Amino acid sequence: MTIVHTRFWTLCLIRDGDRVLLIDRQHDDFKGFIPPGGKVEFPESFTKAAIREVKEETGLDVGNLQYKGIYEYVNPERMDRYIIFNYVTTEFSGKLLENPGEGIPTWIALSDIPGLPMQGSIRRRFPYLLREGTFEIHVTWDESRGCEGDVSITVT
Repeated sequence: MTIVHTRFWTLCLIRDGDRVLLIDRQHDDFKGFIPPGGKVEFPESFTKAAIREVKEETGLDVGNLQYKGIYEYVNPERMDRYIIFNYVTTEFSGKLLENPGEGIPTWIALSDIPGLPMQGSIRRRFPYLLREGTFEIHVTWDESRGCEGDVSITVT
């Protein structure tokens, strides 16, 4: 019997007109501007995890999350599968945290996004978060080279 190690995360892009809320994350090996999100705690739902993570990382309460798609990493050699459920919303309330642990929440104009330091996985899915429809991005990790291998993108 083969055991696959599966882990789940969420990401929620908060949009306010022509700007979005991103976290300026400057710690560990995942630096750059990213939407709020994080690990799904068992047995919580994916949507509730996204709402909780936004609150913890930004201080904002969000509602009416729209599911946008899945970003998935698979590592066949280690039998790992990491799945990130992606959401967007325009409904939020509250006040931004001043000194959160994950990084500083910052409103960024959409026109400024291309020039920001950002992880490749975030940059790759960004256009799909902003358009109509859903997406599935499937990335196979090449263990021997220590980098991404095959990438497939399905848009509906």
